Parts: sequence; structure tokens; C-alpha cells
Amino acid sequence: MSEPAIDIDRPHQPAQSPPPGQPPEPGARTRGPWLVAAATTATLLLLAGRYGYHRDELYFLLAGRHLDWGYVDQGPLVPALARLLDTIAPGNLVVLRTPSAVLAGGAVLLVAAIARELGAGRGAQIFAAVLAALSGIVLASGHLLSTTTVDLLVWLVAAWCMVRLLRTGDSRWALGIGLALGVGMLSKLLPALLAVGLVAGVLIAGPRRLLRERWVLVAAGITVLLAAPNLIWQASHGFPQLGVAASISGGDSSYSGRRDALILHFVIISPYAVPIWIAGLVALLRRPAWRAYRAVGWSWLVVVAIVLTAGGKGYYDAPLLLVLTAAGALVTVGWASRGSVWWRRGLLALGVVPFLLPNVVLLLPVLPADRLPGFVVDVNYDAGETIGWPEFADSLAAVHRGLPPQERSRAVVLTGNYGEAGAVARYGPARGLPRAYSGHNSMVDFGRPPADADVVIAVGWERPDQLNTWFERCTLAGQVDQRVEVENDENGGPIHVCRGLRRPWAQIWDTEVRHTG
Repeated sequence: MSEPAIDIDRPHQPAQSPPPGQPPEPGARTRGPWLVAAATTATLLLLAGRYGYHRDELYFLLAGRHLDWGYVDQGPLVPALARLLDTIAPGNLVVLRTPSAVLAGGAVLLVAAIARELGAGRGAQIFAAVLAALSGIVLASGHLLSTTTVDLLVWLVAAWCMVRLLRTGDSRWALGIGLALGVGMLSKLLPALLAVGLVAGVLIAGPRRLLRERWVLVAAGITVLLAAPNLIWQASHGFPQLGVAASISGGDSSYSGRRDALILHFVIISPYAVPIWIAGLVALLRRPAWRAYRAVGWSWLVVVAIVLTAGGKGYYDAPLLLVLTAAGALVTVGWASRGSVWWRRGLLALGVVPFLLPNVVLLLPVLPADRLPGFVVDVNYDAGETIGWPEFADSLAAVHRGLPPQERSRAVVLTGNYGEAGAVARYGPARGLPRAYSGHNSMVDFGRPPADADVVIAVGWERPDQLNTWFERCTLAGQVDQRVEVENDENGGPIHVCRGLRRPWAQIWDTEVRHTG
């Protein structure tokens, strides 16, 4: 008896539930996340030219003039990228920030892709993409050229490959993890923390056999090989990044310290997303169908424990929070499709305006710089550090012009931080300013003042007593006036003129002027 013909017009039957212990198949592909990602990148590019350079961007441009395989506080990747972009379009802020905007769009796609791997349908994938697009970590890092933007994409690529590996059991996906971590460690060493978390997650939740498989070992080798130039540089210089990490742990940086790091976890995605990523974490650890993914949930728990214990910055583990958010989006959409559907979906929709959209105002330059409310800088410290750098250089130039001609010819600028030195390098030549020097992080290795430079315009030093240990006399000659009412680390700061070196620069530069943070 012949088999009955298959009726191709018959309605599609629901997919069978996966066998016990087998993760669900990926959801259907959809163009929705691509549209959300494109809108994210387009918005970031549209706003990229507003305000001005961030302190770190000025530093990257300066570091790019002194290319090396490593720096005190980072790897070579971002300074090299900054130099390339500034060579292509000198002084063009939009071009400088274009890679960040593109990487932010990529991060949105990856969050949706992770949700899809977990079994999310079209609606849950789009919901995950929207949550990522309006998250604090994506908007903030996508607006500026920074190591954080690279780090965000690196962690998400590694997490996506990890989820694929756990779902399929194909250990060749470990190669993607190794490649991502290796490239990421050319930006900074933080991806090593993710590696620790992933290994710990597998040790706790399994499958432990992964750690013995050939492709996993090859992936580890790829990571070490790619990271080797930066690691060798760090080792040959005594691992200065450990000193920077120690100062961060002590609270000597924005968003650092245990209390601030803990608080940031509840706003770095958005307050709206907190119950969503918590639901995602619980589901990853307890949902029977997601048993294969428990290592991912444990990875975040290990990483966040290390960050909080060590006093790291609260955004270090934010990419893994986005992974939990991807899982939580699927859980949330499932919740909204049961029971009182309209009430539940209405509740989700009502939370968007008060809890998600404010991220755009707080983290992107949509308000006029000269009328920026104080609460914006209170929430987003980095916003203040993108305002007033040309006026900062104007303030120094006014002091320089006031010097006697014989002193003006041998004067130099000594700044307290790398951003101030970068601003003088960027805006100083057009204003007749001399070269700026600083002992902050890798700036100390970019050169010290000439031996005959005994007249110094010092800015960024809140404690004149520190300057008095190096100079015979220091007088207050002015203050920084950025001509806007903004609370940042420079506005209103003192400008001193110091004369008469007590000891040669060669004696004090590496031992006393050098500082990290």
C-alpha cells in the first residue's frame, strides 16, 4: 500500500516539544532586530557631532601619536583606530565616533540573536532588540569612541558563540569565543574576566567535558596568541594595568567602588529592565528546557561577584546583563501572552516612557550644552566631560599671553590628567600654547618637559602644596572658564604659574609626577 501524499496546503502544525533535557530550537528569523539596530546606529550618528570630544577621546588621539603594543591603562587597538580615523578625517568628530555607532548597532543585533538561540519568536526578538537599543550601556558606549564599546561587542560575540555551543554541542563554536576574547584583549584585559566567568560557569553547571575538548583548547591558544603583544608589553613594564585597577578599586574613578558598582547594576540597562533580566537569570538557572544554558547564568554570578568584591566599575559585567535581558525578554513576552493579555501588555507598554526613553535624554547630547541641567551630569558624568574643551584651552592661552616674553618662550603646560593634555594637543596650536605634559597614566611615557623648562602653567592640580614640592614658587594666575554652567572636573579649576624647579625634571618625572587612575 502506497504512502499517502503530503498535502502542502495543509496548515503548518506546531513544532513538537524538544525531548527532555534538549534545548528548544531557535526561533524564526525576522527583520525586526535589523531595523532596530539600524535606527540605533542612525540616531547615534545623527548626534555624534554634538557637544565635543570626551576626555578619553582626546587621550586616544594623543596615544595614537605614540603607537605601541600597550599602554598603562589599555591595549593598542583603540589608539590605533583613533589615529586611523583622525588621519582619514582630521578633527571630524562624526568620523571618529562612527565605529562606535556601528558597533552599538551590532550589539543590538547580538542581543536579539541570543534571544533567538534560546527559542524566542519574532516578538521576543524585537523586544530584546528594543531593550538593548535603549539600554544605558549601548547608548553611552555607542556615542563615544571608547574601549567600552569594543568590550561590549566582544563579550556579546563570545556569549552568542557560547550559547550556540551549548545548544548544539559543537565545540567548534569555541573558536569564535577564543577569537573574540583575543581581539578584545588588544583593547583591554577585561575579557579575561569573561573567560574566568565562562570557565567557572561550565565547572559549576557543566558540561565539564567541554574543558577537555580539542577545539576548546585550540580556542584558548588563539586567545593567548592574539593577546600576546599586549600581554608581553604589560609584563615587560611590570603590569601597570594592575596599578590602574587598584586605583579604580579604591574609588579613584567614575562609576567605581563597591557601592556605586552595585547601584549601577540597577540602571546600566534601565530600571525598566531590572525585573526582566532577573527573570532571565532565574530562567537560565531553573527552567528545565534551558538546563543546557545554566553555565551562562552562573558565569554572570561569578563575574559580578568578582567585580563587586574587587571594587571594579559597575559596567564591567553589563554585557552579560544584556545576555540575561535577552533571556528575560523571552520570559516576559511569554508572561504577557497568558491570562489578562491586554492588561499585561499594557503594563509593559506604560513602562517604556518613564523608564526607557529617559536614557536617550540622559545619555545622548539632545539638550543644549549651554543649558544642560545639573541632574544630567549627576547621572551621566561623561556628559560633562564632552563640554568646554576649546574654552579650556582659551583659559590657558590667556594665562600664557600674560607671561613676560622671555618666560613665554620657555614655558610649558603641566596638566593633572590626560584629557587636559589631549585638549592642549588638539586646541593649543591654534592658540599659540606650548606643548602640554602630564604624568597621568601613559602620558608620562610620551615625554617629559625639556630640562630648561622652568616656567610652568599648571592646570588640574587642586592641591598647590603638591606643586610647591617641585617648584620654588607657584602663584594663582587664573581659573578655567568654559563659559557654560556645567559641573565637570575642569570648569572653575585653578590655573597656576610655577617658576624655579627645585630638582631637574629627570629626577622627579618618573618617581613623583607619574600617577595612575
